[in-house]
Amino acid sequence: MKINFIDLQAQYQAYKEEIDREVGEVMASAQFIGGPKLQKLESDLAAYTGAAHAIGCSSGTDALLLALMALDIKAGDEVITTPFTFIATAEVIAFLGAKAVFVDIDEATYNIDAALIEDAITERTKAIIPVSLYGQCADMDAVNAIAAKHGLPVIEDACQSFGAEYKGKKSCNLSTIGCTSFFPSKPLGAYGDGGAVFTSDDALAEKIRMLLNHGQNERYKHKYIGINGRLDAIQAAVLNVKLAHFDDEVEARMRIGAAYSGKLANANVVTPAVMEERTSVYAQYSVRVKHREAVAAALNAKGIPTAVHYPMPLHLQEAFAPLGYKPGDFPVSERVSEEIMSLPMSPYLTAEQQDFIVTALEENA
Repeated sequence: MKINFIDLQAQYQAYKEEIDREVGEVMASAQFIGGPKLQKLESDLAAYTGAAHAIGCSSGTDALLLALMALDIKAGDEVITTPFTFIATAEVIAFLGAKAVFVDIDEATYNIDAALIEDAITERTKAIIPVSLYGQCADMDAVNAIAAKHGLPVIEDACQSFGAEYKGKKSCNLSTIGCTSFFPSKPLGAYGDGGAVFTSDDALAEKIRMLLNHGQNERYKHKYIGINGRLDAIQAAVLNVKLAHFDDEVEARMRIGAAYSGKLANANVVTPAVMEERTSVYAQYSVRVKHREAVAAALNAKGIPTAVHYPMPLHLQEAFAPLGYKPGDFPVSERVSEEIMSLPMSPYLTAEQQDFIVTALEENA
């Protein structure tokens, strides 16, 4: 049985006529940067999330970088986040010369353990970045309450959770700034790199728009040192088509994720826990298994691809060695990183394919 880890080809075939038409319009207009496709996307993204502003940019990494730049994070500052995430979350902190201060994760959700945040706050703390990992929002009420107590902004790293809900509100509109990624494999994915920054703070939005365009407030007049962080019109065109179908895909993701958990209820694995008053868009469907390498090899031998998100927490990465962390500092992150394994997941995964995966996992876990 042929199974793709993420079936982007099936998605393209489903929307091919619309995507080809939208991209063709960009090609015919020769307006490849900015323009009506991007304007429509930003308007529709803002309406979808409920945020006052949605600002398209070049990647999820740049979205996080722009958020930190807009908040004037600089060398010597500290930003609290989780070590169990993709490197971009902490990479952008280090890039600005600031220090990533890690806090361990909650073992049920794999998101930052809000109960540990306050102990990590110092006079140098300037922001908190909770990560909405695997498609489910972090405990944003608790994070926001701690941040408000200490006068700190919160940046939601929603690079895996666009479309998820937290107590009836959309991810990306739960804090000072929300950031998401449109990398092709994301729940809402472009056909190249892309991202967006969300905020309801007018001043921050204005500054972010300048920062992503070399700090310009007028053509060739630069108020800030910025970056080239623009989202191109072709990616905006693709995303406009996909966003129109996105609710149906989210529904399919939730249905398939719930089916996985139900079918694996008696298997020797730990399935994802979705908290009350939250939804998950299952950017990955990740289980915990003992003897992961052997299980993955057995599944791969049957034509079932797997992946590991993520095999090494950030505090143990060579790039962050200067921070001085050591093995054992964040035991939950370390334990989960040794056991986590992602299974094939997309809105186009069939019931037959899923049953085949589940059977293989039950037999080998």
